[in-house]
Amino acid sequence: MSSIEIHQFTCRKDNFGVLVHDREHGTTLSIDAPEEAPILSALQEKGWGLDYILTTHHHGDHVEANEALKARFGAEIIGPGREQDRIPGLDRPVVGDEHLILGEVLVETIDTPGHTIGEISYHMPLAQAVFTADALFSLGCGRLFEGTPQMLWDSLKRLRELPDETMLYCGHEYTATNARCALTIDPDNLLLRERATEVEHLRAAGKPTLPVRLGQEKKTNPFLRADDPDIAKAMGMEGADPVEVFAAMRKRRDSF
Repeated sequence: MSSIEIHQFTCRKDNFGVLVHDREHGTTLSIDAPEEAPILSALQEKGWGLDYILTTHHHGDHVEANEALKARFGAEIIGPGREQDRIPGLDRPVVGDEHLILGEVLVETIDTPGHTIGEISYHMPLAQAVFTADALFSLGCGRLFEGTPQMLWDSLKRLRELPDETMLYCGHEYTATNARCALTIDPDNLLLRERATEVEHLRAAGKPTLPVRLGQEKKTNPFLRADDPDIAKAMGMEGADPVEVFAAMRKRRDSF
C-alpha cells in the first residue's frame, strides 16, 4: 500500500492547490504554487514542511507563491526547461520522459505543451495520480494560449496512455462549464450525462469535482476522443482529421 497522502484544497478563485506527502519519509511536494496563504494553511493543518515545488507552467496563477515558499522552507523548485526564464525561483529545469526521485517519491515527467509551449505534467505511478494543471481538465482541456491544436492533441494522447486507475488532478475547478459544453458535443453519452449530474450535485454541495479516475475521463471527455468517429460525426465532421475535430471542439469551448 502506498505511503503517499494527497491533500487538495482551493486557492485563489478557482485554482486547486495540491500537496503530496510521503508519510514514511516525511517528504512533501506542492504541485504549483498558486497562492501562499492557502498553501501555508494547508501545511500547518497537516503539520508538514515543504521540500519541493513541481511547477507545471509559467502562468502567474501557478507560480505566484514560488519565491515566498522557497524563502520560507528552502524548497527546491522544479519546472519545465522550455519555460525556465519565465518561472520564478526555478532550480531544476526538466523535460518530458524524466524519472525523478524526490525524497523517496517517484515522479515521471510528461511533455504536455499546448496551453503553453513548455507545460509539463507530473505522473506519480506509485500514488496512481497524475497532475495535469491546465493541459487536461475533467471533461475539457486547456485553452490554446501559446501552442497549436496539434500540440495539445498530442499531449492529451500521451496522458490518455496512462492506466485507467490513475487519479486525475487538474489546476482549476472548471468541470461544471466543461460538462455543459461536452453535452453539446456528445449528448447521447449516458456516462457523460451521469457525470454531468454528479458534477452538478457536487458543486451545489460546495464540494470539488476532482480528482476523478482517468478511465472515466477516457469515456466521457470528448477532448480525449477526437479520433473517435462518433465524436467527428457529432461535430458534423465525418472523416475529418482528429486534429481538425479537436480544434473545432476547442473553438466551441472558447466561446461557450
